[in-house]
Amino acid sequence: MSDPIPNKALGQHWLTDAASLEAMCDAAEVTTEDTILEIGPGMGTLTRLLVKRAKHVIAVEFDDKLARELRGRVTANNMEIVSQDILSFDFTSLPPDYKVVANIPYYLTSNLIRVLSETTNQPAAAVLLVQKEVAQRVVAQSGDMSILSVTAQYYWQVGVGYEVPAELFTPPPKVDSQILILQRRPELLFPDADPKLFFRLVKAGFSERRKMLRSSLSGGLHIAKTEVEELLAQAKIEPTLRAQALSLDDWYRLYRAVY
Repeated sequence: MSDPIPNKALGQHWLTDAASLEAMCDAAEVTTEDTILEIGPGMGTLTRLLVKRAKHVIAVEFDDKLARELRGRVTANNMEIVSQDILSFDFTSLPPDYKVVANIPYYLTSNLIRVLSETTNQPAAAVLLVQKEVAQRVVAQSGDMSILSVTAQYYWQVGVGYEVPAELFTPPPKVDSQILILQRRPELLFPDADPKLFFRLVKAGFSERRKMLRSSLSGGLHIAKTEVEELLAQAKIEPTLRAQALSLDDWYRLYRAVY
């Protein structure tokens, strides 16, 4: 079977480098007890490793043609192929403590992290090969935070692993990639916080990144700047700071002051 031509519109970049693929499996600590959800198996290069290591592999592929051909590329009794958009996939259909291992299109990263975070059946771990710059954004600390990093770190213990140079892909993307590791938190970071209200506040803060918190929160929450300054004072946060400067603990103190 000849190799398929990557679809640029779907962000397809084939990875065949054995060391990189093994590094993804190692980062997920895949064992024979694991159910693995692979997103975008493509030609099945990662799938072949996963079916050897895991108890069960569910490969979700958006490209119908690739999904049909995957059975011919990977021969395994412990593999299930689903032709579907992962953003509409029913994660509650998976057993508890499944793991996600995937080389995903760059455009999918933020939405996928949000979906994995918000599902009632979160994976025990998600190991995603993503754009290096995005991986670094996810693990950023106060001073360089974003909605993406706040969201990921609220739900997960985050880390990065193996870097994969662009030239190892076919076709090579314009940037290098890096393994992003998300480990589900053993317990909620802020057990008494309502996630919807917490992120309403965070989104308000980041609504105008270049503005100071007194202005962005005033506009985002539709309250007077004087009231914002009082809330920030209660939370012991300088009103002249910008949203990217706040840590998760800062956001939590502000949440307690607002709600």
